[in-house]
Amino acid sequence: MVNDRREEKEPLTREAILAALEAVKDPEIPTVSIVDLGLIYDVRVSGEEVEVDFAPTFVGCPALHAMEQEIRERIQALGAHAVRVRRVYRPPWTADRMNERARQALRELGIAPPRPAPAEITLALFEQLPCPFCGSTDTRMENLFGPTSCRALFYCNTCRQPFEAFKPL
Repeated sequence: MVNDRREEKEPLTREAILAALEAVKDPEIPTVSIVDLGLIYDVRVSGEEVEVDFAPTFVGCPALHAMEQEIRERIQALGAHAVRVRRVYRPPWTADRMNERARQALRELGIAPPRPAPAEITLALFEQLPCPFCGSTDTRMENLFGPTSCRALFYCNTCRQPFEAFKPL
């Protein structure tokens, strides 16, 4: 006789889903989770159905589809039967959503974490950006366009190291 009893699973909760999403890393910065970056705006659970509001750091981010697919897979692994990942743009993502764990991970990679987003965005936002290697603010932006759309290239005049900086918006 076959036992058709299904294994009992824990009920899906917002907290369990957020914990599972801590394992979803930004493909371009693989030591930082999408939760730490503040890309998860909301999680709604209704029985075995889950809806996640996910905000990109940049509209044209090439890693969006990969992150959305991994979000679905992680939540389905918890037992959800239907997972909807909604890409949201309002309010727009800003660096203020990042937690300290994300900022520290960026510094450890040699990427300057962004400053909080001011009301008015100007290039002055990139002046005197602290070097992630030595902490000096004697730095200059070399190029607003870095290896990805969310980063810019800088140079530290003190320790003479090039570094990247995460853009605030």
